Amino acid sequence: MATQFYDRLSNDLTQLLESSINYDVSIEVEEDANIYKVHSIILQSRSPYFKKKFDEITFNDDYVKALKLTNISVKVFDVIIKYIYGGKIILEKLENSIIFDFLIASNEFELDELVEHLQTYLVNNCASWLRIKFAQIYRISYQVKSFKIIRDFCNNIITNYPNTIFECENFNSFPEDALISILKRDDLQLEEGKIWEYIIQWGKAKSPMLPTNLKEWTGDNFLTLKETLKGLLPYIRYFSISGEDVIKKIHPYQQVLDQQLFLDINIKFITPTKPIVSTVLLPRKILNTKLPKNTSILLPSNIITDEHALEISSWIDDKETSYIKNNPYEFKLLVRGSRDGFHVKTIYDVCNKVSNTVIVLKVENTGEILGGFNPLEWINNISQLKKTQGSFVFSLKTENLKNSILSRVVEKFDCAIANHPKHSWLGFGDALCLRNDLKIEKKCYCMVSSAYPKLIRSEEFISPEVNNCSDISKKFLFSVEEYEVFKILPGK
Repeated sequence: MATQFYDRLSNDLTQLLESSINYDVSIEVEEDANIYKVHSIILQSRSPYFKKKFDEITFNDDYVKALKLTNISVKVFDVIIKYIYGGKIILEKLENSIIFDFLIASNEFELDELVEHLQTYLVNNCASWLRIKFAQIYRISYQVKSFKIIRDFCNNIITNYPNTIFECENFNSFPEDALISILKRDDLQLEEGKIWEYIIQWGKAKSPMLPTNLKEWTGDNFLTLKETLKGLLPYIRYFSISGEDVIKKIHPYQQVLDQQLFLDINIKFITPTKPIVSTVLLPRKILNTKLPKNTSILLPSNIITDEHALEISSWIDDKETSYIKNNPYEFKLLVRGSRDGFHVKTIYDVCNKVSNTVIVLKVENTGEILGGFNPLEWINNISQLKKTQGSFVFSLKTENLKNSILSRVVEKFDCAIANHPKHSWLGFGDALCLRNDLKIEKKCYCMVSSAYPKLIRSEEFISPEVNNCSDISKKFLFSVEEYEVFKILPGK
């Protein structure tokens, strides 16, 4: 039996990389123009990509081959090159987004074992992040065929929770082949009539010149939609659609279907036993047991993860330890900045007379996730300070913050909530205040607050107490990259 000394080998090769002795390749990573002096024999023996590249490049006068790499960061390439030499990676200290970029680069460099390992790591350790970035991740997983592990992860979510895709903001831009793969699934947990509606929506979005009012459509308009949908239409289970949906949903778009198919749908509906010509696809295997609506996979957020939601829920229930699973609450999305607008007036208009709301926001440039819970109603026509002992503000755990910070209202309960629509201002005392347009105008702030004494940001970002917000130094003001407001409902 052979004795293996892999650690020593790894260390020696890593030292060779660091020393650059006898290097014959210089790789310039265009971000900051970093130059890596490396050895062609090692790179081409480890990576088919580099073998092909080096075969295409001739030596310069110094007997060095020069290569420029674009679309890769120094941070990612640094991990890649150390893996190539030493066969080691440490992922725990890397941001999730960097790990995913690392995966994409590993695939480009044809590092097969690394591609498989990184996918497994992301699915097992970064599932919440994958869900937040679901539309983007899913699209990439279908563009890159070797991302099978992530693609299977996404398909499992789509099968059981199809709204994750069909109701996402980017649904209308989804590639056709990805939608076909979803429609082919026998276990897609969605009524066929609803699937038809989503496909029509997708097709109409591809042809924005079509009239908005269906009554104004011409035969040519229907032909345009039919041509757009020709790759998707064969995978609809038409004969599983209810009679009511045939009348309401299929009939208005009958010209999109072949004449014989539409005739057979009607025959099957009116005379079920009469033979038909069209191919009949088997009904989908819909589960008898309904999946819980408050499952973490369905969390409708682009900011917080399911773990964040569980933590917030435990704070609402005043638990000493966070819920781990089975969230007792449903987070119903009411407002999202990128969808509905960033002005505070929008929050007041949509959330008027709505109680038990959570506001979460991502701070521009810092990546911090701040927020607050208000058990009282927001009122859009009265400016007042409101009294409660149930509110709190927080800063959620991120890649840069090890543990979340919770600050409950402990005194000055009559100033716990600042409800000031007239001045386009809302706040949790002075601990977290949102003003005007949250994205364009840099006017949000956190101030030292006796009502919420525990600071939710580093002291360098907290304004000392002042009488008027106009007196706050500009260095304490911030804008918002994104925000969301949720209505907290009992779980179903």
